[in-house]
Amino acid sequence: QVQLVESGGGLVQAGGSLRLSCSASGRTFTNYAMGWFRQAPGREREFVAVRNWSGDRTSYVDSVKGRFTCSRDNAKNTVYLQMNSLKPEDTGVYYCAAAGSPYGRMRYGADEYAYWGRGTQVTVSS
Repeated sequence: QVQLVESGGGLVQAGGSLRLSCSASGRTFTNYAMGWFRQAPGREREFVAVRNWSGDRTSYVDSVKGRFTCSRDNAKNTVYLQMNSLKPEDTGVYYCAAAGSPYGRMRYGADEYAYWGRGTQVTVSS
């Protein structure tokens, strides 16, 4: 019944911007950590960003710091990833994830999340 649906992916030129959205249903994820991961062809899924359960802290992988911003709107049960100054290396399928229980510490590993979206493709051309 719990479902996460990503949207907002697409094809952009290097240096461009894109905003991803993740809408949740089946459960209200207020007080749950929610994050973003990405996977490039032939690569392992990697952590990108996380918004903590209280919505007052964010953490990012070093390669996107200063360019990506993760935020959430609890009233809409939605989490966002604003991506600026995109690089070809950012290309991949982006997945939204939600923790399986509320509260708790920051979650950086894929095994710390219980629910996943199907992903949205982001392609950055040079």
